[in-house]
Amino acid sequence: FTVLFVYFKSLSTAQTTDCLHLKEQCINAANGCESVWNVVEDVCNISVLGNRCKAEDAIGCNRIIQVLANEYPEFKNCVCTTDNLCSIMTLLGKQCNIDKDNISTETKLQWHLSALSNQAYTANRTCLDVNKECVEDEVCNKQLSLYLKVCSVNKKCNMEECQAAIRFFYGNMPFEVAQMMTFCECIQPDESCQRAEELLHGKPCAVTAVPPPSCLNVIHMCEENEVCRKKYTTFRSKCWRHVTKKCYDNEACLETLIKDDMPCSANTDCKAAYISNWGTMLRVECTCQNLPPAEQSLCELFHHMLHSKSCFS
Repeated sequence: FTVLFVYFKSLSTAQTTDCLHLKEQCINAANGCESVWNVVEDVCNISVLGNRCKAEDAIGCNRIIQVLANEYPEFKNCVCTTDNLCSIMTLLGKQCNIDKDNISTETKLQWHLSALSNQAYTANRTCLDVNKECVEDEVCNKQLSLYLKVCSVNKKCNMEECQAAIRFFYGNMPFEVAQMMTFCECIQPDESCQRAEELLHGKPCAVTAVPPPSCLNVIHMCEENEVCRKKYTTFRSKCWRHVTKKCYDNEACLETLIKDDMPCSANTDCKAAYISNWGTMLRVECTCQNLPPAEQSLCELFHHMLHSKSCFS
């Protein structure tokens, strides 16, 4: 693809044809690309007038297109972020220059103007309070709305599309804000808080599978997906470095460990890696019930790594 992109760079029609081919490949692929593409179409709400591409929210559209290009690099020469029209216009026949830094600068500027982003992270925040603050903040609410549009409980849930929307949601907010949302808490039986937590954490659509998979299967499914595998590798290296050094990918070695042997680093890099797991298989609720005794200890170890917040208490 790289050779083709260089060759067609100055040929608008040929480039468009090639990008349309990539789109078809994406839709037919079994690697999660179709789910991200469906989110692109949902968020961008594309309408074409002449050869102008219009989206209800051009900034949000550009952001999700950038997610597509970041997760599936073959699209990098098919998108542009140089103006306020949605960057998918290249796929519709209009060529434009690529400015990879423009969108991140624009996102940072918007968040700089957001009151929410100026708050320092404090532990033990309730999910209801955090949800209210996001809704009352114009920048945060706009991104929350885009995410809820895809993960809405009012329509049939598509887990992969909802997960792609969550990756987009958490990937486009400042670290302090992402921490507040990720580590918010609820005290039983506060139903309002629990509903807010479900909303912020993509429940049930992005995290609840029926029947729930074993935690061993979750790890194996993640390793088969390029996006998830990269995030899992980073998560292990930042949070469980001694496990990475001691056992690497050796499950037999991991089985010899117990939870007490696994102190988590819990530093800023670890928290960022943990937050980055949102929107991947790693956040799907998993179980260790009904497994053969030989697999039980390893499964419980993975459950502890993926779902225990004791690391950050």
